[in-house]
Amino acid sequence: MKYQEIPPPIYLKNHVRYFWTLEGNGTGDAPHIFGPMADGCPGLMFQQSADTTFLLNDKQLPDQLLYGQTTKYTEMQLTGAFYSIGVCCYPNALKSIFRLNADELTNTCMDLDLLSVTKDFSLAEKLLETPSLSGKIDVIAAFLFKQINKNESAADDITQFALDQIIQSNGSISLKDLQEQLQLTERSFERRFKQGVGISPKLFSRICRFQNSLAQLRSNKFSKLSDIAFENDYADQSHYIRAFKEFAGISPNQFQKKSTDLSANFLLKPNK
Repeated sequence: MKYQEIPPPIYLKNHVRYFWTLEGNGTGDAPHIFGPMADGCPGLMFQQSADTTFLLNDKQLPDQLLYGQTTKYTEMQLTGAFYSIGVCCYPNALKSIFRLNADELTNTCMDLDLLSVTKDFSLAEKLLETPSLSGKIDVIAAFLFKQINKNESAADDITQFALDQIIQSNGSISLKDLQEQLQLTERSFERRFKQGVGISPKLFSRICRFQNSLAQLRSNKFSKLSDIAFENDYADQSHYIRAFKEFAGISPNQFQKKSTDLSANFLLKPNK
């Protein structure tokens, strides 16, 4: 199995974190387990192989899909030879790119073909007719840029400011102070944030804390697990382990043992 990340073109830098590809030759009878962890980001996925069966909870997924926030570890199955292209977007991209209320897609996905904009752009046909990876990414980038230009008025400066503050603090900022700074009631703040991002400010902050701890685990720059728990404002090591399992599906120790199977925010379990 081969995974790679590709930086977005400069004109998408405020909306797209990176493009990614995942390839497998389909050897063996068992399916590959493709497990995205909670990372606070929605995105898109495109299956580019006719031999692929892509399942979630035993239900086959479409070849082109748009997905929202993932708030817990989820496992999907890929069988056969596969070649997938993905787009990891910034947290408020469903609103800023597609003018969708993000909470409608939290922990779920939709067939991109259900959006009239994909048909107007002939996205599926253009991808099918384009043989090279760089060409396919150019097609997807052009599609996204067209949607951004159409939906420019959907940008919410207040939600963007809140996102920036939470991310910069790795989820440790006081949400009450942030709410007061924005001069919003707690209810209005949460409703606006959910529509733009898909989840509550509190849950997004928890995912940011988890992601920061994940980066520390990968760097191996710590003496003991309780140090990471303390630095990320968890009550104790047990609290940290519970939160990690919620978002990653495994414990921090299991994560370290399986580190060769992990790429970005995907837990990859190849055939045995």
